[in-house]
Amino acid sequence: MQFGAFSGFSGFDIFVIVLVLVVVVTIAMGVRTVPQGYAYTVERFGRYSRTLTPGLGLIVPYMDQIGKRVNVMEQVLDIPSQEAFTRDNAGVTIDAAAFYQVLDPARASYEVSDLSQALLVLTMTNIRTVVGSMDLDQLLSHRDEINERLLRVMDAAASPWGAKVTRVEIKDILPPQDLAGAMARQMKAEREKRAAVLEAEGLRQAEILRAEGEKQSQILSAEGRREAAFRDAEARERLAEAEAKATSMVSDAITSGDLAAANFIVAEKYIDAIRSLATAPNQKVVIVPIEAAGLAGTLGGIAELTKSVFGGDGSAAPKSPRSVPAVTKGTERS
Repeated sequence: MQFGAFSGFSGFDIFVIVLVLVVVVTIAMGVRTVPQGYAYTVERFGRYSRTLTPGLGLIVPYMDQIGKRVNVMEQVLDIPSQEAFTRDNAGVTIDAAAFYQVLDPARASYEVSDLSQALLVLTMTNIRTVVGSMDLDQLLSHRDEINERLLRVMDAAASPWGAKVTRVEIKDILPPQDLAGAMARQMKAEREKRAAVLEAEGLRQAEILRAEGEKQSQILSAEGRREAAFRDAEARERLAEAEAKATSMVSDAITSGDLAAANFIVAEKYIDAIRSLATAPNQKVVIVPIEAAGLAGTLGGIAELTKSVFGGDGSAAPKSPRSVPAVTKGTERS
């Protein structure tokens, strides 16, 4: 009953069908499609023969087989957190990541049993070595140097395995809690010190600017006083020149026999003296002439002087000298 389906076929027909099926299966076994980003190793009787690149690949059925399917894209290797000690015996927790790429699939498949595990152990070991050769402050402030040293060591170690380590990045460095607190206090003190220095520098600049302003003010004030003194001296000089010229003219007039000029000078000084006494704020007693005729005589002398200089009709005409009336002195309390 089981062979009822083939009861209509002869033995030769069955053989042909089986042969066709074997050929189809054989052809299917000899064709392999490799996806992009991967490489397949081909083993012939268990020994590495060649590598199939992305695309359509052919192998010899029953003799060749696919050995390893290798990822040739850049891959990331997450390094678990681990504790390490610095050169100054400070314990820190390191968290890192490594990036690598397989360049030779055959060597990556047959030179090392587990490439990812080997790179993981190698990275952790070298991190401890690098951390142990640096102080804590240097470790926290020189991450680029740590990455570079790890990359150089890892790349040299992974080269025989047909892989290239492209980057090694330290993700985090965590010091102990008590040490982190001390570092925070140190940072705070440093910032307060910087703030105090900046504040002192600002006060210093302000004092300098204030002193510069006062200096410029004093310079300008001194220049003003000098200019004022120069102008006062110039005014006094001109006044002295005028008084000298007037005195010279009076002296010349007296020398020529004209006493009216002398009477004019005496009368002017007399009137100025009376004015000074009358306008003094603390003067309670004023001395004035008893006889008004004396003052009138003095004023008459001034009139005579004017007439002698300008003449009766307003033109200057010389006059004969005449004596000034005597001034009678007296006192009156007011």
